[in-house]
Amino acid sequence: MRAAMLFHAPIFILGFLPLCLTGFFLSGRWALHWLIAASLVFYGWWNVAHVPLLVASILMNHAVGSRIHRSAGRGWLIAGVAGNLAVLGWFKYADFLLGIAVPDARPLGIALPLAISFFTFQQIMFLVDCGEGAPTSANFWSRERGLRPTPAILEDDGDRSLCAQRKPSTLALAGPTQAPPSLLHYAAFVAFFPHLIAGPLVRPRDIIPQLSVLTRTKPSSESLSAGLTLFLLGLAKKLVLADLFGGFADTGFDAAARGETLTLLEAWPATLSYALQIYFDFSAYSDMATGLARMIGVRFPLNFDSPYQARDIAAFWRRWHITLGLFLRDHVYIPLGGNRSGQALNLMATMLLAGLWHGAAWRFVLWGGLHGAMLVGHRLYRRIGPPLPPKLAQALTLLLVCLAWVPFRADGMPAAWAMMRGLLGLNGLAVPAMIVGAFPVLNAIATPVPLLRFLGDARTLSLPEVAACLLLGWTIVLAFPHAQALSDRARGWAIAASFAFTVRALSFAPHVAPFLYFQF
Repeated sequence: MRAAMLFHAPIFILGFLPLCLTGFFLSGRWALHWLIAASLVFYGWWNVAHVPLLVASILMNHAVGSRIHRSAGRGWLIAGVAGNLAVLGWFKYADFLLGIAVPDARPLGIALPLAISFFTFQQIMFLVDCGEGAPTSANFWSRERGLRPTPAILEDDGDRSLCAQRKPSTLALAGPTQAPPSLLHYAAFVAFFPHLIAGPLVRPRDIIPQLSVLTRTKPSSESLSAGLTLFLLGLAKKLVLADLFGGFADTGFDAAARGETLTLLEAWPATLSYALQIYFDFSAYSDMATGLARMIGVRFPLNFDSPYQARDIAAFWRRWHITLGLFLRDHVYIPLGGNRSGQALNLMATMLLAGLWHGAAWRFVLWGGLHGAMLVGHRLYRRIGPPLPPKLAQALTLLLVCLAWVPFRADGMPAAWAMMRGLLGLNGLAVPAMIVGAFPVLNAIATPVPLLRFLGDARTLSLPEVAACLLLGWTIVLAFPHAQALSDRARGWAIAASFAFTVRALSFAPHVAPFLYFQF
């Protein structure tokens, strides 16, 4: 079993991608067949034994979708969604549930298929779309489709800077189609390698019509150029920024997992570094996926909109992993009752499920619960409290989001608590003696130490180095727009500034660090 073929791996960039694009543009009317075959090779590179599961899932869901569209009742829809969730539950949650039911039971040791969470959710969206075919058959795939009222998770609360203000999609092609797509078009949608491994969770009605016309279009230099630019920006974001902050975060969180005592200046840099790592890592993946799709002629929706610039937690969830937020809104929150009744319970249940979706562990459930509590608290405060100054509201939101990342990243609850003790200053403040000597006033509040053992690479200058990197990273996420909102000139400057670092990381990195969402 080989390592997965990740977007930032040399074999993908120098081998798979050129061959895939060349074959696709030379295949003519067989282009989608080539794309499906290439996507299956991409998926099976890690473990070919899981390819039959993906193929079987595609065949079964397309067949069920066709039956749903032809039938008058909802029986096939319920059966199809339940079947998908059962398969996901078996592979991802069987050991977790067994451990709850029988704490001393031996784990089943079920191998988790690559990307099963993502392609399962994609296909559930397809089945629900087919179920909506009867009442909305006149606009089943229409780009003029109206939008549902925005529920609490994503409601518009006055933050007009958001690009996710629920405008009608601009990805329109031709008019409505009442029948579900052909198996060829559906298979190309599910297996499409740019979003297969870790999203974004694109809607079938937005992507399948684009795939269906690819064989009738010629390669576009504008699409290739725009897609390549976005891919290179994402590549730099991953290799230069995400992996840099990942090293700082790993040092602190690994120490906490070993039961070490972290002081204030070791816990906070690790936590702030992880907040930057997960943002740069997953937004980089989304940019690269969007760029890859654009090269082929497919436009993906925006998945990140500078979420750390949000002024409240609801706005954060409109900006963070936007496609997941839309899925939770449409397929969890609204079916639970949405804003009609029990809003607080619906919000909490939705976010608990969101946490569990990220992983079969209590720390993910806790993370989801913390965000659910923040969303409920935000709704209550809006009703009874005065508006906060914008800068204070943004700082408070960012602080709470960063603290919630602690259990998400920690290896377990004991490690999360060890990190929290350091963040709260319960383990004291230690500062390198060289710095205390330069600033004697620190003697009153800090303990001089030769070096901070769990900060960076534990050198005397680790603290200034980490501080400078954190200043750079937080300046990027708080003061600048996301990559897709940059002007062409700004994108060019960003690529030029990061080019040497990207080439060095691509060529000389000791190993290919996987994307964080690769494990989900």
